Amino acid sequence: MPTPAAITEYMKLSVSERIQLVEDIWDSITAEAPDTVALSEAQKIELHRRLAEHRADPSTAIPWEQVRSKLFPSKP
Repeated sequence: MPTPAAITEYMKLSVSERIQLVEDIWDSITAEAPDTVALSEAQKIELHRRLAEHRADPSTAIPWEQVRSKLFPSKP
């Protein structure tokens, strides 16, 4: 469990630095214990289904910029 001092320190990081920190932590977990983050069989089946659906009709894909603008609308 992080100490209050550690939380204070990482909250000083910019959002992009914190995202990078999370990615680095995730990469270290998958490298150290890959079986703990393995996909279930149901998740694998769903991923394959979605990929096949996309390949069958790529026009249904939504560009990241459009998704991002819906998730994070600009503030007035």
